[in-house]
Amino acid sequence: MEISNVEVPEYFICPISLQIMKDPVTTISGITYDRDSIEYWLFKNQNTICPVTKQPLQRDSDLTPNHTLRRLIQAWCTVNAAYGIDRIPTPKPPLSKFYVLNLVRDLWLPDLQVKTLQKLEGIAVENDRNKSYMVEGGLVKALMYFIISCHRKRQTEGLEEALSLFYLIRGLLGQEKIPLSQNEEIVESLIWVLGFDGVLDHVALKVHAAYALKAVTERANSSTLAKLKPEFFDKIVRVLRGDISQQGINALLHVFLKTCPCGRNRMMMIEAGAVFELIELELNIPEKKTTELILGILFHLCSCADGRAQLLNHAAGVAVITRRILNVSNTADDRAILIISVISKYSGTNGVLQEMLRVGTVVKLCMVLQADCAVHLKDKAREILRTHFDVWKDSPCIDLPTLTTYTR
Repeated sequence: MEISNVEVPEYFICPISLQIMKDPVTTISGITYDRDSIEYWLFKNQNTICPVTKQPLQRDSDLTPNHTLRRLIQAWCTVNAAYGIDRIPTPKPPLSKFYVLNLVRDLWLPDLQVKTLQKLEGIAVENDRNKSYMVEGGLVKALMYFIISCHRKRQTEGLEEALSLFYLIRGLLGQEKIPLSQNEEIVESLIWVLGFDGVLDHVALKVHAAYALKAVTERANSSTLAKLKPEFFDKIVRVLRGDISQQGINALLHVFLKTCPCGRNRMMMIEAGAVFELIELELNIPEKKTTELILGILFHLCSCADGRAQLLNHAAGVAVITRRILNVSNTADDRAILIISVISKYSGTNGVLQEMLRVGTVVKLCMVLQADCAVHLKDKAREILRTHFDVWKDSPCIDLPTLTTYTR
C-alpha cells in the first residue's frame, strides 16, 4: 500500500479496513486486526468466523493488544512525518467486561441511577464491544424498569439518558427478550413519553421512545398486543401528525404494522383517524420505506368497512394509492394492488369505479399486465379489470381494444 509516495509495510495494514492499524490486536486465530474493525465484525455484524482464516471466532474471544506492532507503526509514522503522515496516538485501554457489568448492576440502585446512566451512555458511544457487554449484562431489563419507574413517579430526570442508551444499543438486541411480565406498563410508559412537548429535547426523546416501543411490540405476544387501549393509537396518530423525525415516523409505522393484524386494534386505529393521517403522511413524505409501511397498514385497515370508507372519503385516497403502483418497489406494488382489489370488491360503487377511471387506476392496472411484475399481481390486476369490465368499457378514458385484450 502506498500513501503520499511512501510504501506502507504490508503487516501495518488491517485485513478488514485495509488501512494502517491504530490499535492492532491479535485474535485466537493468530491474525492481527485493527481493534475497531474486528470488533465491528464480531459485535455489530455478529460474525463468528475469522475473516482471514475462516476459523471459529466467538464474540467474547480475547483480543490481545499487539504492543510491539503498534510501537513499530508509531515509529514508522514519526520517521515519515515529512510526508504528511501523522503519528498514531497510543490507544486508551479498553474497558473490561467486569467494569461494564458492574455499571449495569448499579443502575438498579436508586441513588446511583442518573450518574450510572450518564456513564453508560458515554461508554456506549465508544464501540460496539461496550454495548454488547451491556446487553449481555441485562441492560435492557434495567432500562425498561427505570422508564416504568419514571412513569409511575411522573419524573423526567434520567429519562432522556435512558432512552438515548436504549437507542444506542438497538442494533445489538437481536432476539434479546424485553421483560414481558410488565409489558402493559412498559407500553403505557413509552406512550406517556411520546406525549411530551416542550420538555427536554422532546423531538429526540420521541424518536428514542418510538424505537423502544417498536422493540417492545416486536417482541410482544399476541395476547399482549390484544390488550392495547384506544389511548395507545390516539397518541401515536397525534405524534405522526406532529413534530417528529423521519426515523421516528418509520419506527411508529412499524408499531402500527405489528399491531394491526388484530381486528380490535384495527378498529381503534380507524376510530383514531389513522387512515386519514396515513394518507396525509404519504402525500407529504413520499419516501420508499415509509410508503411501504403505510401501504401495508392501509391494506389491513381496508379490510374493515369503516377503514375503506375513511380512505374513500379522503379526496386523494384512491389517487395516492394508484400513483404508487409501479413507482416505488415490488413491495409497494403488492400492497397497493391489494388495497385497490379490496376496495373494488367490497366498496366498488359506481362512484368509486368512476373515480378509479378519473385518477388513472384502470390505466395503471393495464400497465401492471404489461410490466415485469410478479404473476400473482398480474392475476390480481386482471381479476379487477374483468370484474368491472362492463362499467369501464364505455369510458372515453380507456382504449376499449386494450382493455379487452387484458381481460381475456
